[in-house]
Amino acid sequence: MRILVIEDEMKTLQSVRQGLEEQGWLVDVAYDGETGLRLARQNVYDVISSDIIVPGINGLEFCRQLRKSGIYTPVLLLSALGELEDKVLGLEAGADDYLTKPFEFREYLARIKALERRKTAGFQQNDQILRFNTLELDLNAKLVRRAGKPINLTPREMALLEYLMRHPGKVLSKIEIAEKVWDLDFDTGTNLIEVYVNYLRNKIDKGFDQKLIHTQFGQGYVLREE
Repeated sequence: MRILVIEDEMKTLQSVRQGLEEQGWLVDVAYDGETGLRLARQNVYDVISSDIIVPGINGLEFCRQLRKSGIYTPVLLLSALGELEDKVLGLEAGADDYLTKPFEFREYLARIKALERRKTAGFQQNDQILRFNTLELDLNAKLVRRAGKPINLTPREMALLEYLMRHPGKVLSKIEIAEKVWDLDFDTGTNLIEVYVNYLRNKIDKGFDQKLIHTQFGQGYVLREE
């Protein structure tokens, strides 16, 4: 799991980063809102944690611009301002949760985990934007990005990628792919599925150290992190 922490208070940042890394999370940090927004647009995160009062754009404006960019990664806002109206402003700006400083790390971690579970429960945030690792598929705009890099796909390649991303970790047989993506009975004498999987793999994985599309010999294909 990967999290972006936007925080300029070094003591808080060091404490939070250490605690999250001890949980096995990959942690990226930004000390100001502009850098945080740039990272959030370039990378795919499971959760974003941001203080409201940071240099540059504040946490509220960060949320507004993030949502305008079509990014629905869960956001936890942190602030020393704990009045009800402050929390309402944060949630209306696009945040998913709000935690008042000072806080216990145990509560912070529980909030982060809750947001991560909400994100992975059936793509509840936005069913038209699918994310896996650094891969993002925007079904409305018909756009694919990996680590912020645009990838051009044909309509059939995009349909195949969508099916893989809706079933991460599941080995999909050639028969299943033929029925669900091509809407046809699978002909065991054709290598159509294999050809298109290779097309997609060359576009999605080429140039990246971590491969996402894998062949399960004798069984099919699977989208997973290795």
